Amino acid sequence: MTATKQKWSAEVTEHSDAMDLEDHVFESDDAKKIAASLKRSAEHSHRRKAEPFQSAMSMLNFYINRAGKNLPAARKKILEDAKDELRAAFGRPKED
Repeated sequence: MTATKQKWSAEVTEHSDAMDLEDHVFESDDAKKIAASLKRSAEHSHRRKAEPFQSAMSMLNFYINRAGKNLPAARKKILEDAKDELRAAFGRPKED
């Protein structure tokens, strides 16, 4: 896809001020690896404007929301599980 045809959400994911992401972070089939990558990125980014946990969770939610109904159920499950793994990685309580 050329840069001019690329969706704005892809541009945000790649060049967001929220934080610098590792390549292909959301393509992993392991929720724990996704969470660990987001945690590393959030803690090491100098561009984020919020606390590391908030930045990491916001980027994960942004990715899930942008994919919307085009996100296969199995992929969405992995990403939703990554939220719980991210909470655990930051010592936050799991949401019900």
